[in-house]
Amino acid sequence: MKKQAPAVQPPVKPSQLADIFSAVVHTPFGGMGIRTQAGLILEMVYLPRHYAEKDATDAAAAKAAKQIARYLKDPGFRFKLPLADVGSAFQKRVWAAIAEIPSGQVLTYGDIARRIKSAPRAVGQACGANWFALASPCHRVTAAGGLGGFSHHDDVDGFYLDVKRWLLRHEGVEGY
Repeated sequence: MKKQAPAVQPPVKPSQLADIFSAVVHTPFGGMGIRTQAGLILEMVYLPRHYAEKDATDAAAAKAAKQIARYLKDPGFRFKLPLADVGSAFQKRVWAAIAEIPSGQVLTYGDIARRIKSAPRAVGQACGANWFALASPCHRVTAAGGLGGFSHHDDVDGFYLDVKRWLLRHEGVEGY
């Protein structure tokens, strides 16, 4: 019996990449994908530039898109969105501590760990698992000796760390 070759999938067109999102907002660093359901934000993610911009398909996505635009004009803007209840109890403690970091300031993973009585590595893992990029400002958390990782990525010249650098510069943080 002959072995059949696997079915070849047609290449995904850039315009199709945005189909999983309720909105895609273009930004100076790439894009923000917003997924919603039942009036809640399920996820906000950083996207490379090849994702097609997409108008909001519902009120929650429109609210998130509007607030992203406000943040891009005013780095001191604080997000107020209907976020889905996701994450473990520990992740929620980390994300709550991060939400208290003012724009233009950074804390280290160790600083957050001391505040919540945990370990820096665990804080870093919770930061990387953040479902609400930008709205929960994990970019304001750095390593003790430098930039640290971002969204579970640590490739020095990669997309995600470039986003983190852009966000920190946007907020007036120098040295990264």
